[in-house]
Amino acid sequence: MANRHFLTIIPFLFLTLLPHLMNANETAPQLPKPAEKVADVVVEGVVYCQSCETYGTWHLSGAKPIEAATISVICKDHRNRVSYYKAFDTDKNGYFYAQLKGFKMSHSFLDHPLHSCKVKLVSSPLKTCNLLTNVNYGLYGAPLRYEDKRIVGKNYEAVIYAAGPLAFRPDHCAPKEEP
Repeated sequence: MANRHFLTIIPFLFLTLLPHLMNANETAPQLPKPAEKVADVVVEGVVYCQSCETYGTWHLSGAKPIEAATISVICKDHRNRVSYYKAFDTDKNGYFYAQLKGFKMSHSFLDHPLHSCKVKLVSSPLKTCNLLTNVNYGLYGAPLRYEDKRIVGKNYEAVIYAAGPLAFRPDHCAPKEEP
């Protein structure tokens, strides 16, 4: 019986408090909105041409950087669907700086770049060194590493991750002589 009376009183209590709630919103001072801080995700690394001496290994001694090689950054969401894809080219030193503009995380932990993004080799401009290798998983997707690198500005911040180094190999190497 008491529950029934209580349930009939609740709407009346709400109606009596409603004017006070509305006035509280009107008298509260409007605080200025802080400037939005833009946070970018960046991936960096180097692409090499592996020497014939180290062919078949993950060693990069004697390797030379490849200018204008293409890599791709592929990110998948927590349901394993591609949520971001973009290709980037290397500079004259074989270095790539992949700024992931438009990358968004729908789930703060599962879609984090360390978990969801990988870097893959796409193509090499060198006709003599254009076969994919799996050095540092460049063939199947090199995982990102966090190396505590950031760029911080007034309204800008970039977190820089590393991948690789990655490598192509020559299409023809002389057979190795066995001792």
